[in-house]
Amino acid sequence: MPRLAIFASGNGSNAQRIAEYFEGHPSVSIRLILSNNPAAFVLKRAAALGIPSEVFSRNTFYDTGRIPALLRENGIDFIILAGFLWLIPPGILAAFPGRIINIHPALLPKYGGKGMYGMRVHEAVIAAGEPESGITIHHVDECYDEGKIIFQARCPVSPADTPETLAEKIHQLEYRYFAEVVEKIVTSDE
Repeated sequence: MPRLAIFASGNGSNAQRIAEYFEGHPSVSIRLILSNNPAAFVLKRAAALGIPSEVFSRNTFYDTGRIPALLRENGIDFIILAGFLWLIPPGILAAFPGRIINIHPALLPKYGGKGMYGMRVHEAVIAAGEPESGITIHHVDECYDEGKIIFQARCPVSPADTPETLAEKIHQLEYRYFAEVVEKIVTSDE
Protein backbone atom coordinates (compact mmCIF):
# COMPACT_ATOMS: atom_id res chain seq x y z
CA MET A 1 0.00 0.00 0.00
CA PRO A 2 1.65 3.29 -1.08
CA ARG A 3 2.01 5.70 1.83
CA LEU A 4 2.22 9.39 0.94
CA ALA A 5 3.57 12.48 2.67
CA ILE A 6 2.38 15.87 1.48
CA PHE A 7 4.64 18.91 1.82
CA ALA A 8 2.94 22.33 1.71
CA SER A 9 3.89 25.88 2.65
CA GLY A 10 0.59 27.73 2.62
CA ASN A 11 -3.17 27.43 2.33
CA GLY A 12 -3.22 23.72 1.52
CA SER A 13 -6.29 23.50 -0.68
CA ASN A 14 -4.52 21.01 -2.96
CA ALA A 15 -3.31 19.02 0.04
CA GLN A 16 -6.89 18.83 1.31
CA ARG A 17 -8.24 17.74 -2.08
CA ILE A 18 -5.62 15.00 -2.30
CA ALA A 19 -6.32 13.82 1.25
CA GLU A 20 -10.06 13.73 0.61
CA TYR A 21 -9.54 11.93 -2.69
CA PHE A 22 -7.58 9.14 -0.97
CA GLU A 23 -9.75 8.93 2.15
CA GLY A 24 -10.96 5.34 2.30
CA HIS A 25 -8.88 4.42 -0.77
CA PRO A 26 -8.23 0.66 -0.90
CA SER A 27 -4.50 0.96 -1.51
CA VAL A 28 -3.21 4.52 -0.94
CA SER A 29 -2.95 6.42 2.34
CA ILE A 30 -1.86 9.92 3.31
CA ARG A 31 0.33 9.47 6.38
CA LEU A 32 1.79 12.95 7.01
CA ILE A 33 1.42 16.59 6.10
CA LEU A 34 4.66 18.52 6.56
CA SER A 35 5.18 22.27 6.40
CA ASN A 36 8.00 24.76 6.63
CA ASN A 37 5.55 27.47 7.76
CA PRO A 38 4.15 27.37 11.32
CA ALA A 39 1.35 29.75 10.27
CA ALA A 40 0.32 27.73 7.20
CA PHE A 41 -3.41 27.05 7.00
CA VAL A 42 -2.58 23.57 5.69
CA LEU A 43 -1.84 22.61 9.32
CA LYS A 44 -5.43 23.39 10.32
CA ARG A 45 -6.62 21.36 7.33
CA ALA A 46 -4.43 18.44 8.44
CA ALA A 47 -5.88 18.58 11.96
CA ALA A 48 -9.45 18.67 10.61
CA LEU A 49 -8.67 15.66 8.40
CA GLY A 50 -7.05 13.75 11.27
CA ILE A 51 -3.69 13.55 9.46
CA PRO A 52 -0.55 13.94 11.58
CA SER A 53 1.46 17.05 10.72
CA GLU A 54 4.82 18.50 11.56
CA VAL A 55 6.45 21.88 11.08
CA PHE A 56 10.16 22.15 10.44
CA SER A 57 12.69 24.95 10.17
CA ARG A 58 15.12 25.62 7.35
CA ASN A 59 17.94 24.31 9.53
CA THR A 60 16.06 21.11 10.32
CA PHE A 61 15.24 20.54 6.66
CA TYR A 62 18.68 21.19 5.18
CA ASP A 63 21.15 20.50 7.98
CA THR A 64 19.79 17.54 9.95
CA GLY A 65 18.48 14.08 9.21
CA ARG A 66 15.19 14.74 11.03
CA ILE A 67 12.89 14.88 8.00
CA PRO A 68 14.34 11.80 6.21
CA ALA A 69 14.10 9.93 9.53
CA LEU A 70 10.46 11.00 9.97
CA LEU A 71 9.68 9.83 6.44
CA ARG A 72 11.35 6.46 7.11
CA GLU A 73 9.59 6.05 10.48
CA ASN A 74 6.26 6.47 8.72
CA GLY A 75 7.13 4.15 5.84
CA ILE A 76 6.61 6.88 3.26
CA ASP A 77 6.79 5.69 -0.34
CA PHE A 78 6.05 8.95 -2.20
CA ILE A 79 6.31 12.65 -1.45
CA ILE A 80 3.75 15.03 -2.96
CA LEU A 81 4.59 18.73 -3.10
CA ALA A 82 1.42 20.80 -2.97
CA GLY A 83 2.51 24.41 -2.87
CA PHE A 84 5.83 23.71 -1.14
CA LEU A 85 8.30 26.50 -1.84
CA TRP A 86 11.71 25.14 -0.84
CA LEU A 87 14.13 23.17 -2.97
CA ILE A 88 14.28 19.52 -1.91
CA PRO A 89 17.69 18.65 -0.39
CA PRO A 90 19.91 16.02 -2.07
CA GLY A 91 19.46 13.47 0.74
CA ILE A 92 15.69 13.36 0.30
CA LEU A 93 16.01 13.30 -3.51
CA ALA A 94 18.37 10.32 -3.22
CA ALA A 95 16.04 8.49 -0.81
CA PHE A 96 13.01 8.97 -3.10
CA PRO A 97 14.28 8.71 -6.69
CA GLY A 98 11.41 9.30 -9.10
CA ARG A 99 8.99 9.34 -6.15
CA ILE A 100 8.66 13.07 -5.46
CA ILE A 101 5.88 14.77 -7.43
CA ASN A 102 5.16 18.50 -7.70
CA ILE A 103 2.45 20.61 -9.28
CA HIS A 104 3.22 23.96 -10.87
CA PRO A 105 0.58 26.56 -11.86
CA ALA A 106 1.87 27.12 -15.41
CA LEU A 107 2.87 25.21 -18.51
CA LEU A 108 6.50 24.38 -17.84
CA PRO A 109 9.15 24.98 -18.98
CA LYS A 110 7.74 28.52 -19.15
CA TYR A 111 7.16 30.49 -15.94
CA GLY A 112 9.00 28.14 -13.62
CA GLY A 113 12.05 28.39 -11.43
CA LYS A 114 13.01 30.02 -8.16
CA GLY A 115 10.55 32.71 -7.12
CA MET A 116 7.89 31.67 -9.62
CA TYR A 117 4.93 30.63 -7.51
CA GLY A 118 1.38 31.74 -6.79
CA MET A 119 0.25 35.07 -8.18
CA ARG A 120 3.75 35.83 -9.51
CA VAL A 121 3.22 33.11 -12.13
CA HIS A 122 -0.21 34.37 -13.19
CA GLU A 123 1.01 37.98 -13.35
CA ALA A 124 3.91 36.91 -15.61
CA VAL A 125 1.65 34.87 -17.90
CA ILE A 126 -0.76 37.79 -18.35
CA ALA A 127 2.05 40.36 -18.76
CA ALA A 128 3.53 38.23 -21.56
CA GLY A 129 0.19 38.08 -23.38
CA GLU A 130 0.10 34.28 -23.38
CA PRO A 131 -3.02 32.83 -25.06
CA GLU A 132 -3.11 29.91 -22.62
CA SER A 133 -1.82 28.71 -19.30
CA GLY A 134 -2.37 25.59 -17.24
CA ILE A 135 -0.81 23.19 -14.79
CA THR A 136 2.21 20.95 -14.94
CA ILE A 137 2.62 17.88 -12.75
CA HIS A 138 6.24 16.78 -12.77
CA HIS A 139 8.90 14.74 -11.02
CA VAL A 140 11.18 16.70 -8.72
CA ASP A 141 14.92 16.95 -9.23
CA GLU A 142 17.69 19.18 -7.86
CA CYS A 143 16.43 22.30 -9.71
CA TYR A 144 13.19 24.22 -9.31
CA ASP A 145 10.55 23.07 -11.81
CA GLU A 146 12.93 21.22 -14.12
CA GLY A 147 12.02 17.59 -13.39
CA LYS A 148 10.50 15.32 -16.03
CA ILE A 149 6.97 16.39 -16.96
CA ILE A 150 4.30 13.81 -16.14
CA PHE A 151 1.11 15.64 -17.15
CA GLN A 152 -0.14 19.02 -18.34
CA ALA A 153 -3.63 20.48 -18.63
CA ARG A 154 -4.40 23.77 -20.35
CA CYS A 155 -6.88 26.62 -20.12
CA PRO A 156 -7.32 29.73 -22.26
CA VAL A 157 -6.18 33.14 -21.04
CA SER A 158 -8.66 35.75 -22.17
CA PRO A 159 -7.88 39.46 -22.62
CA ALA A 160 -10.21 40.16 -19.68
CA ASP A 161 -8.37 37.82 -17.29
CA THR A 162 -6.67 39.21 -14.23
CA PRO A 163 -4.12 37.30 -12.15
CA GLU A 164 -6.99 36.47 -9.78
CA THR A 165 -9.35 35.12 -12.46
CA LEU A 166 -6.50 33.15 -14.04
CA ALA A 167 -5.60 31.76 -10.61
CA GLU A 168 -9.17 30.48 -10.26
CA LYS A 169 -8.98 28.73 -13.65
CA ILE A 170 -5.69 27.14 -12.61
CA HIS A 171 -7.11 26.03 -9.25
CA GLN A 172 -9.94 24.27 -11.05
CA LEU A 173 -7.42 22.35 -13.17
CA GLU A 174 -5.39 21.47 -10.06
CA TYR A 175 -8.46 20.20 -8.23
CA ARG A 176 -9.62 18.23 -11.27
CA TYR A 177 -6.35 16.47 -12.12
CA PHE A 178 -3.72 16.46 -9.36
CA ALA A 179 -5.04 13.64 -7.14
CA GLU A 180 -6.03 11.53 -10.13
CA VAL A 181 -2.55 11.80 -11.68
CA VAL A 182 -0.92 11.08 -8.31
CA GLU A 183 -3.08 7.96 -8.00
CA LYS A 184 -1.95 6.67 -11.40
CA ILE A 185 1.71 7.22 -10.53
CA VAL A 186 1.71 5.75 -7.04
CA THR A 187 -0.37 2.70 -7.93
CA SER A 188 1.49 1.87 -11.14
CA ASP A 189 4.21 0.01 -9.19
CA GLU A 190 1.80 -2.18 -7.21
